[in-house]
Amino acid sequence: MKRWTIKDIAKKAGVSITTVSRVLNQKEEGMSSQTREKVLKVMEEVDFQPNQFARGLVTKRSKTFGLIVPNISNPYFPELCRGVEDEANEGEYSLIICNSDDQTDKEKRYLRLLEEQQVDGIIFSAKDHLDTSDEEQLNRAKIPFVLIDRGKEEKKHAGVFLDNDKGGYLAGKHLIELGHRNIACITGPKSIILSNERLEGFKRALNEAGVELLPSHIIEGDFQMEMAYHKSKEILLKKDVTAIFACNDMMACGVYQMAHELGIRIPIDLSIVGFDDIPLVSALIPKLTTIRQDTYEMGREAVKILFRKLANAETKSIIFNPKLVVRDSSTAPIQ
Repeated sequence: MKRWTIKDIAKKAGVSITTVSRVLNQKEEGMSSQTREKVLKVMEEVDFQPNQFARGLVTKRSKTFGLIVPNISNPYFPELCRGVEDEANEGEYSLIICNSDDQTDKEKRYLRLLEEQQVDGIIFSAKDHLDTSDEEQLNRAKIPFVLIDRGKEEKKHAGVFLDNDKGGYLAGKHLIELGHRNIACITGPKSIILSNERLEGFKRALNEAGVELLPSHIIEGDFQMEMAYHKSKEILLKKDVTAIFACNDMMACGVYQMAHELGIRIPIDLSIVGFDDIPLVSALIPKLTTIRQDTYEMGREAVKILFRKLANAETKSIIFNPKLVVRDSSTAPIQ
């Protein structure tokens, strides 16, 4: 089956190649409606599919965005990816998703790949902050970018961020109001800003109530279920902790597993609060109390900012507010 080119279309329609190109790229000012309709009719007759790469050479646009995420296996990120993809598709853009595994070298390789693919913009949800070398590379390539979720650089770079401090505060206040005083926290990596923000907000809620979060009750995790499962064992065996705040839902799932193996009843013996509200947690038994962030809408907003950048319009960061979702995993401690 013959693959038609714009040269073939021009010959069949009896117009110049430039005219066909103008119709394809919707630059039809000064063109008669008859000429436009004639070209479109020929395209329809032969089921013409324009070569996107060749078209990009003319428009200087590839109609493609890149998205870099740190761990696609974490259920938090598919929801984010879906929001990005849906908003990009509505703007007739395609999406290349890159999973960096939180590895700086791998992320840099993906940056080079996306530059080679001539993407029109990049959305980062991959690291705590943007390296100077990465920023310089993007500026040299003249690729606009938007930060999402990781870090808090809204004053320096336009992006979409969550008020993580407030989220941690909501978790702490909830447990305090239930009557808990002996509380532990499983954080994310100390190297990640949002992890520290959640911990600081949590500690602030406890401090307001005159409750100290003991250093021995702060466990550094990695946002993964397996590590939380292993690291929570020591605290759970002490039998004195009545509540745990896990700084993401995957780590809360790890605590669930260890508590079950130790015969600790949730929430009778132990209350648990997570963070993210990934779809999985409403299926846990008991259902997990958690801090919700609207990941899908955050993804959509990131793309809207990127489109504004492409249009050279003014851009500013958007801060999302978290929400406490009370379910069955938190209750008052046994007196």
